[in-house]
Amino acid sequence: MSKLVLYLLMIVLVAISGCAQMDKNEEDSAASQVRSESVNISSGNMTFPAYLVAPAAEGKWPGVVMIHSFNGLEPGYLTLADQFAGEGYVVIAPQWQNFSKTPGDETVGRLIENCSAFLKERADVNSDMMGLTGFCAGGRYTMLFLPQMNDTFNSGVAWYGFPYSGGFLNQSMPADSVSLLDDPMLIIHGTYDVPSKISDIYRYAEELNATGKYFEMKVYQGEPHGFMIKDGQLSESFAAGDAFWQMVSFFDRTLK
Repeated sequence: MSKLVLYLLMIVLVAISGCAQMDKNEEDSAASQVRSESVNISSGNMTFPAYLVAPAAEGKWPGVVMIHSFNGLEPGYLTLADQFAGEGYVVIAPQWQNFSKTPGDETVGRLIENCSAFLKERADVNSDMMGLTGFCAGGRYTMLFLPQMNDTFNSGVAWYGFPYSGGFLNQSMPADSVSLLDDPMLIIHGTYDVPSKISDIYRYAEELNATGKYFEMKVYQGEPHGFMIKDGQLSESFAAGDAFWQMVSFFDRTLK
């Protein structure tokens, strides 16, 4: 084979490889593209605003209800929801404090149910694959309602929640519902969490383990309460990035 033929063959191979890489990059870019909007969720006799974000590509995706912390639906949660949707999920984040900063559990529980129903009616949502996640007070709501809503959700991720808190109105503790839990749950927590001590999380894990409930736990040494959101924005720390990956990986395994 002449040098000229070899040279031309190499050019063709390089061109094919380059096109393949471009196609892969285009596929990755398309998968990360999302579309977002503000929606209203009717719950009881109230209407709650919510942030909705979904993959721009056509398809049916798992749905996730995301419950923000006591500090409200800060910009960082919108960024987080956008990144989450970029991984192939339809995410809705309701402003559960719209009428009261400290609502009763029944109000939030009903809103979570209504948000799930809203997602299930969408053509781009796989209604058989639904997840629940929440942060701080939202972490408590995840621990509390995931066991009580086994027919609504398939799995959940609780971020620095409060398993032994009765909430704002001293109602039920999530730990009281351990026996009802049928869905896989991931617990994410920091060892320097002051409001929700890591010792309580270990105690809660022992209770889950004693009843044979399936759960996973990721603990970040030195991280404080609310480490995902810093000054209202999504943190760029290693722990925050890894914790996001842990959540996505868990939902990928339990919802897809």
